[in-house]
Amino acid sequence: MRLRPWVKMGFKVMVVSVVALVFVQANSNSVKVETIEVDSLNETLSFNGDLEKEWEDINKDPYATKATYTGDLTGYAADCPKCYGTLGCKPSYKVYKNGVVTYPDKTYGNVRIVASSKKLKCGSVIRFNTSRVSKETTYAIVLDRGVLGRDIDLLMATQEDARVKIGRSKLTYEVVRFGW
Repeated sequence: MRLRPWVKMGFKVMVVSVVALVFVQANSNSVKVETIEVDSLNETLSFNGDLEKEWEDINKDPYATKATYTGDLTGYAADCPKCYGTLGCKPSYKVYKNGVVTYPDKTYGNVRIVASSKKLKCGSVIRFNTSRVSKETTYAIVLDRGVLGRDIDLLMATQEDARVKIGRSKLTYEVVRFGW
């Protein structure tokens, strides 16, 4: 079936008139959405207030999920032969051969220490669940570097613990704080 020329033109006009530009600018404090205009309906919709309020609520709640990532979970320890026991993000915090695997965070309490790539800023706090670490939800802070992509390397007391208890597995984790 052939469409009449005026029907084709109507589709083109409708497609062109329905195209809307949405600009989302996200930063640590706000989300800004420019007004959406649809000429064919001659209406303007604005979501500025609702999105800004929702983003403020998320930022105020320290336990709200800011992002979700998937990567590999591995374990490492400070007792390896060439390890110095200093962390990449907090070199003054010594973990060399003393079994320290946690950090006292002001907001989240005593949290586990993890290494991440630079995709997560130092001081970022993540939340995950895996029976390899605990039966309960685990909170961990990025205080070290040395992995690639979205992988997470959990600090363990010994290399043996890292190998036997953690090994390597897929992990989905939530970011609850992006850096200090």
